[in-house]
Amino acid sequence: MQLRNSERGYGAVSLSLHWLTVGLVVLAWLLGTFGDELPRGAARSAGLFVHISVGLAILVLVALRSAWRLFDPTPPFEPTRFGRWLDVAARLTHFALYGLLIAVPVVGVLLQFARGDALPLFSIVDIASPWVRDRTFARSLKEVHETLANLLIIGAGLHATAALAHHWLLGDRTLARMLPGRAP
Repeated sequence: MQLRNSERGYGAVSLSLHWLTVGLVVLAWLLGTFGDELPRGAARSAGLFVHISVGLAILVLVALRSAWRLFDPTPPFEPTRFGRWLDVAARLTHFALYGLLIAVPVVGVLLQFARGDALPLFSIVDIASPWVRDRTFARSLKEVHETLANLLIIGAGLHATAALAHHWLLGDRTLARMLPGRAP
């Protein structure tokens, strides 16, 4: 498999960054949604630490993906019988997904600080909260964080559904070129 994108498909770097992001988003969402079900103490603390670390890793991946897209542009959209409006919808969806991939972790960082807690950076260093603890503000940020995370999952689900619709209903290669080993 080639490293860079081509006119016909995505390269190994783009595919790896995409699917790694997918896996991390699912992991972060599961830990965020069900983390309170973990036993109090070390298990719950570890779950929160992993959740925060995964969120920060998603930010790093978004930066890498954005830089890679500047260096290696994506292949053109597959032509469909619906014309350009489908291309516009795809661009808007990608823009919204990238925005959510940034907004969810950023609000999570703000939430950590609003709780008065330090932000652990992958067990390398902790960034002290610049604020004193504010429970009301933290509760508000938690609601925003959860809502944005749920919107991200819904958006990703719609994105996956659209890829399946391209494959099964429109009969084009949109899905195949995002699957490892499927693009020529």
